[in-house]
Amino acid sequence: MNRTNQTLDVGALLDRSSWSTYQKLLTLLAALAVIFDGFDIQILGFAIPSLIREWHVARGTFGPVLAIGLAGMAVGSPLAGYCGDRFGRRMALIGCVVVFGLATIGTALVHGFTGLAVMRFLTGMGTGGALPNASALTAEFAPLRRRATAVKLTLVCFPLGGMLSGVLAALVLPRFGWRGLYVIGGVLPLALAAVLAAFLSESPRFLARRPSEWPRLASLLGRMGHIIPAGAAFEDRGEHEDTANASLRSLFIPGLARDTSGLWIAFFFNLGSVYLIFGWLPAMLTAQGLSLATASTGLAVYNFGGVLGVLLWAMLVTILGSRRPLLSGALACAGSAVALLVVPIQAHGPHSLLIACLGINGLLANAVQTSMYALAAHVYPTSVRATGVAYASTIGRLGGLLTSLFGAFVIQAGAKTYWSVLALAMVFAFAGLAWVRSHYPAIGKLKAVAATEAG
Repeated sequence: MNRTNQTLDVGALLDRSSWSTYQKLLTLLAALAVIFDGFDIQILGFAIPSLIREWHVARGTFGPVLAIGLAGMAVGSPLAGYCGDRFGRRMALIGCVVVFGLATIGTALVHGFTGLAVMRFLTGMGTGGALPNASALTAEFAPLRRRATAVKLTLVCFPLGGMLSGVLAALVLPRFGWRGLYVIGGVLPLALAAVLAAFLSESPRFLARRPSEWPRLASLLGRMGHIIPAGAAFEDRGEHEDTANASLRSLFIPGLARDTSGLWIAFFFNLGSVYLIFGWLPAMLTAQGLSLATASTGLAVYNFGGVLGVLLWAMLVTILGSRRPLLSGALACAGSAVALLVVPIQAHGPHSLLIACLGINGLLANAVQTSMYALAAHVYPTSVRATGVAYASTIGRLGGLLTSLFGAFVIQAGAKTYWSVLALAMVFAFAGLAWVRSHYPAIGKLKAVAATEAG
């Protein structure tokens, strides 16, 4: 057999090639894990009414439990991000899915707040760690011109998971109660983990950094449609040379420090506003005299708007680059929260305008949120990509933890304070995004660069 000493740049090979059917299938597999992130965030909210009746406690008692779940995410994100950069995104993602699947089933067996809090923390660790590794995988499966689209189509599963939790709760709670809901919600991700173990491949860019994995990489690239010479060596020339060790310090080296600080500001305030909706919107609306059914409808429409927003911004970011869609989306989201300040909330009046405004706010907030994950996956090189996305996600979870803890106080201050906090948070998110320097370029610029390099 003829062998060659040719060295192939895996990053350039992927970035200049088409987005094959096999690569799209791998993206779909990683995306399925994200569904259960959005599912888990809202499943407790649907179970709380049943828990209140069974345990004879007040709704406000669940605020710390919601916060504990986000604390678990804050711990799980950097830990799983480190494992993903060190040992591989595939195994880290599968491990996270197994953790939150088992913890969700364990929740069905608890009989008090201590057990609920422990299981919520473990579930949060799993879901918090799944998102950065899924984002890193999908970013590294796709060519550069499709990277933002791939990550955003993966993250559209987040609001889809919220919608799934509502549909499943409506079907399961009346027949099997909240314990049945948690059992089903744990079995599904465990089944998914088995599918991922059987069919999900490791990131080719990650494999390129390990000579012992080069035969495996050559086989993977072959399935993606590339002809790889026998005995070829691999590298990823697009890497920062001084980011070989994935750590917090590596995110603040020259060339990354400004982008990291801007991303952290944007993540903190954007996810803080999103979790203020997820955790406390039904409570805020019912406190204003609306029925629980109307409040649930408002949250469902918020999630549906989020799905539309993710899909719309996926196209906008691909065509225009990330800077203009993200900055305009953040400001428009703040404006939609201001509009909600003047929408009348009447217990027995029509609520169509309120519901429509919630849908618009959900569209914009989720569009910006998922675009930020795509932006983070673009900003960081392969060696620290999962770590960079994980720490940004962790900072965002801390914002969510803050709003989970103090959401009840915001509600007590009234609806106007609630919407004002949401608007102000998105203004700060705008400022953080404006500070980021390395925004995803427009598709026209990517094509021009590719044409120049090919020439």
